[in-house]
Amino acid sequence: MEITNNIVKWVYSLSQKKNRQKERCFVVEGTKCVLDTIGHFRRKYLFATQEWADARPEYGAIVATKTQMERMSMLTTPTDVLAVYEMPDVSALDDFAGVEQDLSLVLDNVQDPGNLGTIIRIADWFGIRRVFCSEGTVDVYNPKVVQATMGAISRVGVVYVNLPELFERYAHLPVYGTFLDGINIYKEELSSAGFIVMGNEGKGISPELERYMTKRLLIPSFPVGVPTSESLNVGMATAVIVSEFRRRMIK
Repeated sequence: MEITNNIVKWVYSLSQKKNRQKERCFVVEGTKCVLDTIGHFRRKYLFATQEWADARPEYGAIVATKTQMERMSMLTTPTDVLAVYEMPDVSALDDFAGVEQDLSLVLDNVQDPGNLGTIIRIADWFGIRRVFCSEGTVDVYNPKVVQATMGAISRVGVVYVNLPELFERYAHLPVYGTFLDGINIYKEELSSAGFIVMGNEGKGISPELERYMTKRLLIPSFPVGVPTSESLNVGMATAVIVSEFRRRMIK
């Protein structure tokens, strides 16, 4: 296959959300991320340098020049391989199978791509298979999000939903929110199933969602009473919260 200028421009155009949504495609770059995802999404293109393609002939990569790779890349430092995948049909998540038996993460207007990617990676590490996002949360197929997941995007289902409707649908499940005026998480009783809500980087959980919280949790700073940072980064806070939930499940 000949890589034309139109193809190069088309691939780079997927750096913009409107084009990703129109084409229903997204880009993954770098050997680790590509190899972690290549069997999980329907592949449209796989471009690579001659050296990369020669080392891994089983993948059938389309050989591109260094210049072409640079022009298609959305990274500051282009890599040797770039995959274009079709976006999966999230209708398979519509019934949210398993949501009543395990923990799910819920993100309320998380804006930073790096934070979303990190949270998906955390979910993957701790065996959380569903992340529900508000419509105001950054696009999961944003190139920076995809790279930050380090391949975890292939193992964690991410779906954008109306969060109030989600909580009303599963009104019998506990909803845990993180607040600076919450109850010490290390002293609170925690369930093995339910929703863990993480809020916006600057504003926290929105007032619209606060009324759905059944438990307000706090990650306490140490030692008590000593001046410290105002708050934790949402990715760091997610790791601490989820780790404590999972710790309680160890028998």
